[in-house]
Amino acid sequence: MNSLVYEKAYKFAIRIVNAYKYISEEKKEYILSKQLIRSGTSIGANIAEANGAISQADFSAKISIAYKECLETKYILPFFVKRYRIH
Repeated sequence: MNSLVYEKAYKFAIRIVNAYKYISEEKKEYILSKQLIRSGTSIGANIAEANGAISQADFSAKISIAYKECLETKYILPFFVKRYRIH
């Protein structure tokens, strides 16, 4: 069973992948865009791992990593929104 958080993270990852394709193919920006795709898609991957956790400690660790990836993505994303007007 997928949680609401997982579903939102999955949809967000799709948007990140589409933004990455646009930025790398149309704008020829490769450095920060690679970091954006790594952190932006890692959120959902870590939530998926948390859903399969074998203990509460394992679950907490994976959710903590997902949260940190959210913070990293939140930091990087405004660069692209401002520079390339991505919404």
